[in-house]
Amino acid sequence: MIENLTFFFSYQINWMYTRYFLWNFAGRQNDSQGHGSMLDGNWLSGLSFLDDHRVGPQDDWSESMKINKAYNRLYCLPLLLGLLGLFFHLVMDKKGFSVVMILFLLTGVGIIVFLNQYPYQPRERDYAYAASFYAFAIWIGLGVMGLFELLKKYIPGNGGAIASIVVSAAVPAIMVSEEWDDHDRSGLYTARDFAANYLNSCEKNAILFTNGDNDTFPLWYVQEVEGVRTDVRVMNLSLSNTDWYIDQMSRKAYESDPVPFSMTSAQYRQGTRDYVPFYDRNLKGYTDLKELMDFVKSESPQAKIKTQSGKWLNYMPTKKFSLSVPKEKVLSNGTVKPELADQIVPNLLWEKKGNYVLKNSLMQLDMLQNNDWDRPIYFAITVGGDAYLQLENYFQLEGLAYRLVPIRTKGQGGQTGRVDTDIMYDNVMNKFKWGGMEGDVYMGETNMRMTYNLRNNFARLADALLREGKTDSAIAVLDKCIEVMPDHSIPYNFFLTPIAEAYYRAGRQGQDSLSTQKATVLMTRLMEIYEGDLTFYLSLPREKAKEIKAETERAMSVFQRLMQIAKAYNQDELHTQLKDKFTVFQADYQHTQAPPAAAPGRRL
Repeated sequence: MIENLTFFFSYQINWMYTRYFLWNFAGRQNDSQGHGSMLDGNWLSGLSFLDDHRVGPQDDWSESMKINKAYNRLYCLPLLLGLLGLFFHLVMDKKGFSVVMILFLLTGVGIIVFLNQYPYQPRERDYAYAASFYAFAIWIGLGVMGLFELLKKYIPGNGGAIASIVVSAAVPAIMVSEEWDDHDRSGLYTARDFAANYLNSCEKNAILFTNGDNDTFPLWYVQEVEGVRTDVRVMNLSLSNTDWYIDQMSRKAYESDPVPFSMTSAQYRQGTRDYVPFYDRNLKGYTDLKELMDFVKSESPQAKIKTQSGKWLNYMPTKKFSLSVPKEKVLSNGTVKPELADQIVPNLLWEKKGNYVLKNSLMQLDMLQNNDWDRPIYFAITVGGDAYLQLENYFQLEGLAYRLVPIRTKGQGGQTGRVDTDIMYDNVMNKFKWGGMEGDVYMGETNMRMTYNLRNNFARLADALLREGKTDSAIAVLDKCIEVMPDHSIPYNFFLTPIAEAYYRAGRQGQDSLSTQKATVLMTRLMEIYEGDLTFYLSLPREKAKEIKAETERAMSVFQRLMQIAKAYNQDELHTQLKDKFTVFQADYQHTQAPPAAAPGRRL
């Protein structure tokens, strides 16, 4: 009971409501999703005596912390005016006050109890309590009246009214000045343009697997409303666990043919094959996927196992799958280019992870074997995890999607599959649009996360081009990356290190001093950013510094990576600067992590 109450008040009330409430009426640290770290998503006021013990002295913050557009200091002025209005309402109209208070509590604490939220939510949930904040806004309005009633006792004539208006006007004025830039969406079309980019990454009549809201709803919009690439069938894997959605996928839509399932509606209706466990029958080698699906679809008692509850379930007798490849077909329909014919494998061979297959994965497998390489199959780069079916070794990156191809490529450096440089170069340089992010727009955390994928894709494309000896094209790709994701709208971070390294490689490979200069500019900028971060992290008291140990170590690892790159490309002056700074940071870090009685380092 004590633990439950502690969790309720400390997490559900304090972190998941009070923090959001104070974002609106006291101030906000940034738009990074917070899970308790002093660096992310906290409320703040701009008043040192309220903030410093929680988020550190703001005068010492690094540049990267201060440039976040959601860094809003309201100095508690809206909160104070609202509290004045609350007490004024209570005194002047108890019945009216009780109505607003009930609205405030039921849409605040009431929603908290109803939702019973667990830790590590996928996104911030402040929108769930909007009605509660609206209720408090009523009291802010009444606070103006309360302020007038208070001031008129001390200021004669119209002076009280004028003074109350002037003082109250400071509240909306500071809210506009601080919060306009992170609420202004003018010029931002990333959802629309990125959705079109996903679709334009696919060949004609393709099937594109997506998973979450952010990589599905915008695609539906641009297809339904703007008519973009209606030949591509978007298949959301989260919804593919439901029979009604599979029914939709089985019908033609616009220019897109039905998804080629072999299973009938009776075989995938809700409650049927929702869960198909693996039960190893010690089959030798890899089993043809078509034979496996025929087995899973069978109603024969020999194709089922009995669970502890007494229910009979279809099962899969092996985790090792094989999908045959008709070489002539994949060459004739463009799945594989003629010059890569010698790399075509006779069968896709892979092993599925886990102990079972859910309906969405089962429908993927069914479609793969029944499609027989007729239509192009793509996976959005944001799908990830189990949705890839462990087929990553047969992926080919062509933009914002991986195409399934019968060429086995072992990913290197944590990357997935191979890169078709011709297709991807054309997509990135000629077809893709960038939603205005190259201008001075507010991106927000969700968009920022997407830019990490984009920068990684630019780096992968440049790397592949350099390996093929296409230095000029690689430089054009790197320049495009910097152009569409400039520092002022997409602050530079670790994902710029492979861009900088690619510039160095291009400079060395093409004897191009300008590319080397561009690399050094990026490296120097990254050094400045992480130097500022580490200076702040390591200036904190020992206990606070320990709370952000992971962030400190991450920043130090970036510094180390910058040192490695500078050394590898003979940038001696830059390497010396990085090494000298890192030596100091390393000593300070050891000081913050050591026990107080034995803390080495340069501080006493």
